[in-house]
Amino acid sequence: MTILLSRSNLRTFARATVAHGRRLQAELGLAQPRPPVGIVVEKANWAIHWWGTFTAQAANELQPNIAHVTTDPASLTSGIVEFGSQYQWMGWGQHLSPRCRFVTTFFHGKPEDGPEVARHVDAFIASAPRLDRIVASASIVRERLISWGIAPEKIVHIPIGVETNRFVPPSPEEKLAARARFGIADHEIVVGSFQKDGNGWGEGLEPKLIKGPDIFLAAVEKLAKDLPIFVLLSGPARGYVKQGLERLGVRYAHDYAPDRDALARLYHALDLYLMTSREEGGPMAVMESMSSHVPVVATRVGMAPDLIADGISGALVEVEDVNAIVRRAIEIIDDRANGEAIRKAARNAVMAADWSVVGQRHLDEVWRPLLAEGI
Repeated sequence: MTILLSRSNLRTFARATVAHGRRLQAELGLAQPRPPVGIVVEKANWAIHWWGTFTAQAANELQPNIAHVTTDPASLTSGIVEFGSQYQWMGWGQHLSPRCRFVTTFFHGKPEDGPEVARHVDAFIASAPRLDRIVASASIVRERLISWGIAPEKIVHIPIGVETNRFVPPSPEEKLAARARFGIADHEIVVGSFQKDGNGWGEGLEPKLIKGPDIFLAAVEKLAKDLPIFVLLSGPARGYVKQGLERLGVRYAHDYAPDRDALARLYHALDLYLMTSREEGGPMAVMESMSSHVPVVATRVGMAPDLIADGISGALVEVEDVNAIVRRAIEIIDDRANGEAIRKAARNAVMAADWSVVGQRHLDEVWRPLLAEGI
C-alpha cells in the first residue's frame, strides 16, 4: 500500500525523525555536531540578543541544527559566523580563523551621527572585503552602504523580526486589565515609549540623543497642553525621560518587563506609540506596536519607511519635526472612524517581518548560498 503525505505532513515527519535521532544521541552519549552557523549576540538581554535568538529558532524550525547562538566568538573556529552587530564584527573579526565565512548585520550608523561613529564607519568600510555578506534591516541602510562603495551583491536586506503570535491585538478585557494595572483613567490617552534612550545600563540620566528622547519630551509637552496624556515607559536607562516627564507634570509609569510575554501585555494599554529617533535599525518596538494594533507615529528612520504607508498603516514624519509629530498624533487620536482600518493595515504590513519569514530569508539568501560555495 502506498501512503501519500502532504508537504506539511512531510515536514512534521522530518522534524519528528530528527527529534528521535537527537534523543538516541543523548541516550547513547553521542555528541551532536555543532551547527554550521554561529550567531554572535551581546550578553545584554536586549535587541541584539533577541534578534539572534529568534532568527536561530526560526531557521532551526525549517532546517534543524543549522544555527546556534553564542556570546563567545572565540569558540567559533569554522563555518559561518554571523555577528548581530557591526561593532562586534569590528572587535572580533580580525581575531577569528580565516577558515570561517563572515557575515555581520549593519543596523544603523552614519558619519553625521558624530566623530566616533564616523571613525567606526571608515573602519567598517575598510573591513568590508573580509566580509562575505552584510545584512541590512532597512532599505535606507542598504542604500547608505552602497553609497559608501560596498558592492550591492554583498548586501542582503532582511528586516528585524517580530513575534506576531505573541504581539497580538488585545481583547477589550485585556486592554482594561492592562490599563487598570497602572491606575490609568478611562479618559486618559496612553502614549508608549519602550526604547532604551539613555547612555549606559544604569539610570540613563544622560540622554542618548540619537534615539530622540528630547524630541519625545517636546512632543509630549505639546500634546499634554490640550489632552489628558499618560506615558507608559518600558526598557532600561529611561532616567532622562522620567525626569523630563516629572518636570512637565505628565503622569507616567515605567515597567521594565521581565520577559517577552509581559512586554506584549504592556502594548495592550497603549492608544498610540511615538518613535522619535534620529537614527534607527528597527526599532523592534515599531513592529511590536503594529503587530499589537497600536497606531505608530514614527520619524523616517530605520525600518519605519519600509513598513508604514503614511496615512494608511501609521504616520511618518521628518526627523526632529516636533510639530508634525504632534499634528499626526492628534489626527490619529481624533480619527476614530479610520482607526480600526489603520490598525489592521499595520498588522498586515508587519507580517512581512514575522520571525518565520526572517529565518527563511536568512537560510535562502545568506547561509545556504555560502554553504554551497564551501567553507
